[in-house]
Amino acid sequence: MALGQIKRTGEQGRGMAIAGLIIGYVGAVGTALFVVLAIVLGLIGGFATTSGFVQQGGSTTVQNVGPVPENANSFGGITFGKNGAVVPPAPGPRTVDYSQLPPDPEGEPEKAFGLNSIGIQASATGQPVQVVVYLDFMCPYCAAFEKQVGPDLKKWQDEGKVTVEYRPLDYLNRASNGTYYSSRAAMAAACVANASPGKYTAFAESLFAHQPAENSDGLDDDTLAALAAAAGAADISDCLGTETYYPYSDYTSGLAFAHGVTGTPTVFMDGRQWLGGTFGEFSGPILAAKK
Repeated sequence: MALGQIKRTGEQGRGMAIAGLIIGYVGAVGTALFVVLAIVLGLIGGFATTSGFVQQGGSTTVQNVGPVPENANSFGGITFGKNGAVVPPAPGPRTVDYSQLPPDPEGEPEKAFGLNSIGIQASATGQPVQVVVYLDFMCPYCAAFEKQVGPDLKKWQDEGKVTVEYRPLDYLNRASNGTYYSSRAAMAAACVANASPGKYTAFAESLFAHQPAENSDGLDDDTLAALAAAAGAADISDCLGTETYYPYSDYTSGLAFAHGVTGTPTVFMDGRQWLGGTFGEFSGPILAAKK
């Protein structure tokens, strides 16, 4: 699979605006088709300056401070190792505060930076390679990555060669007609991470299998809860209804952008960012070097 991303641009913060969608490579097994499409979206309803999280049934004041889910880290991730076992997060903050985010980068960085400060680094000798995947559950290239590369990651994970950490982002909120689907899907994933971490990957796969089209309303909260239940997770209805992890989703998305993660999917392996070429060309030398 060749690298394809949807870029997040526009004003940082609540009511994130996607001012442009840059759609790159469409990958398939054995072939890659270049498709470049730039879509410039107008400002609709002042989303770029919205100061609150707009729910399906209304709006509410967003809190800056919120908890980190159990089994997850303060960077937005939950990690899985051999045979799908949840890897406990390293000691770190158990609350996040949106007001304490670092500033956004000036312009668009060519690649992410300050990786050590967001928990991305090369593994120690003899340890599994760290893989970190930034994704948006509304991003079609993220779904394609999961479909085409996910089986390899799972194989390497079960062989003890890698750990895989998933970090959902809210970059495509603007593309869900004001329902903030990317945030709600990320919140739902956080709810599952907290209560039923062993069902997280099944739930994530289901979200991609039922992925709504961009510029649609996305799935409603009842459907998100139903998909979680179908994946075997505990009931997340109350967790979604109280927006327990909205500050977490908001903060971790802002933190990623502040460190130069400007699109999804963005993938790191052993502290290196996948910037082009096929994933096999990127991952092969890294895995070989760890033998």
